[in-house]
Amino acid sequence: MADPYQNNVYHQGGGDPYGTYGEGGDQEGYGYQGESYPQEEDAASDATEGHDDEDQMYEGEYQGIPHPDEVKAAQRAARAKARQAQAGATELEELAEQYEDIMEDCGHGRFQWSLFIVLGLALMADGVECFVVGFVLPSAEKDMCLSNGEKGMLGLIVFLGMMVGAFIWGGMADKLGRRKCLIWALTINCVFAFLSSFAQGYGFFLFFRLISGIGIGGSVPIVYSYFSEFLQMDKRGEHLSWLCMFWMVGGIYASFTAWGIIPHYGWGFSMGTEFQFHSWRVFVLVCALPAITSLVGLMFMPESPRFLLENAKHDEAWMILKNVHDTNWRAKGQPEKVFQVPTLTPTGYYYYGLGVWFPDMIKYLQQEEYESKVKVFHRERVERFHFNFSLENQIHREGEYINDKFINIQMKSVKFENSLFEDCYFEDIESTETIFENCTIRSTVFYNTDLYEERFIDCRLENTTFLHNKKGCHLDIDEENDVLIYLVSFLGSLAVLPGNIISALFMEKIGRVKIIGLSMLISAGCTFFLFLSFSQAAIIAWQCLFCGVSVAAWNGIEVITVELYPASKRATAFGVLNALCKLAAILGTSIFASFVGVTKVVPILLSCTALVCGGLVALKLPETREKILQ
Repeated sequence: MADPYQNNVYHQGGGDPYGTYGEGGDQEGYGYQGESYPQEEDAASDATEGHDDEDQMYEGEYQGIPHPDEVKAAQRAARAKARQAQAGATELEELAEQYEDIMEDCGHGRFQWSLFIVLGLALMADGVECFVVGFVLPSAEKDMCLSNGEKGMLGLIVFLGMMVGAFIWGGMADKLGRRKCLIWALTINCVFAFLSSFAQGYGFFLFFRLISGIGIGGSVPIVYSYFSEFLQMDKRGEHLSWLCMFWMVGGIYASFTAWGIIPHYGWGFSMGTEFQFHSWRVFVLVCALPAITSLVGLMFMPESPRFLLENAKHDEAWMILKNVHDTNWRAKGQPEKVFQVPTLTPTGYYYYGLGVWFPDMIKYLQQEEYESKVKVFHRERVERFHFNFSLENQIHREGEYINDKFINIQMKSVKFENSLFEDCYFEDIESTETIFENCTIRSTVFYNTDLYEERFIDCRLENTTFLHNKKGCHLDIDEENDVLIYLVSFLGSLAVLPGNIISALFMEKIGRVKIIGLSMLISAGCTFFLFLSFSQAAIIAWQCLFCGVSVAAWNGIEVITVELYPASKRATAFGVLNALCKLAAILGTSIFASFVGVTKVVPILLSCTALVCGGLVALKLPETREKILQ
């Protein structure tokens, strides 16, 4: 059988199993040509000049502490012995073992931290994407006159795009490369996020957010696969868990920027009535900054050498690994270290369901409180009166309004039932959720108002005139941009910080399986306390606790997914997993939201059941803490 790695393969000999990088160009099976990658003959001696290894004493020698290099050599010897015991070990398994040896030689340092920041920003962009539409909806629904159905579709379209994107980009990353696909995914996200901020119509805005979601959908499956292939085994669980924190940072960033930008309605411009660029559109642009920054950083990052080795691009892989090695050891003040080449031979339902249910439940409690304060007026008769003050949260039944003027006022949540308007004059009216039902309106003029004929339900209009109606919808900034909207998202994002820290610190000590199982079972217990939550403060408190506990399970799932699948299928598997999570988000948005204001029992029991079942199943998964990355 032909050797798939024959281009750059050292055959096992009796000597040192590690050959110095760049030397031995004439060794059998080694693919480098001497002219292609020249190396100065005196490079090693120049780098080590003045350094006598025998003169340098290891500080822990007198304390009986083994030298790290000795520990590393012992671990490698144990792995080699185990490999020899497995007579049926495949070439891919040997490659995985030897790649781990290379990453240990490269160490963990400046290169990994640089890549950590760049990929973290891509993950942050994914977190921001999940919050953008939710924050802009209160403003966008008025700016684009959205119906309830259109608002619901806009909320779902982002997750639909991310689901499709995760599935597509995950598979492509295993075929074309991690870095290349991530660059394309982020580019698509940035371009269409930019276009969506200028889209004036609902159709274009919906389409652009869909394509933007498809783009950013590739970040999660690619980022974890990409970063894991630059980590050695004993660093992998901890640092992948730290990487998860950037999703939390994305939520905090979105909350703060929304709070700081959207309420400032004047931060924009308009060109007549046909083109409006209000503050929420500025917020959409600002939300693209993490993706743009990550995209710029990726231009200076290499492709995953593990991917290149899997695709027989050995020369390129060795050059990248040498660069990683030299970057890390140079930063540690040891540039004399020589790089050596070895001899080669869906649990998403519960989270997204409650994630939707928490804010919707808070909004429902707010609406209940608001409606409890409604003022009801019965059979009032008002003649020749000038209404120059705003009307809010009122119901007027069987009233009579004769020769009255309503000029330059706002009407919010006002309802007129079975009332008479005769010889009245309405001018410069801005309204929200205001209707006239079963009313008689005679000899009345509506001038420069947004009270369209659709606002008059089963009404009799006699000699009534509508002049210069306002186009579009109009905002009541003070009410529509309640600070609680941003505060709840901010607290929910910040609450995962303790869980992130704990999971990162204990991922290697406790193990992935126990982290996932315990986190899900404890989260299941937290859901039962929601039966005792009857106020906004209680809902927010339990949301924070639930997010803080459940995030550890998320981190464990991300790590174990990376470690269970081989390099050739890693991004694909991650893409399928993430696509299922986004499908759960779509279903959770539809199912859980329908129970708001109806019952708590169904959402709580569904979540608790999913958590308990998922936690028990997770405890049956194989532990991958000491597993070589295949």
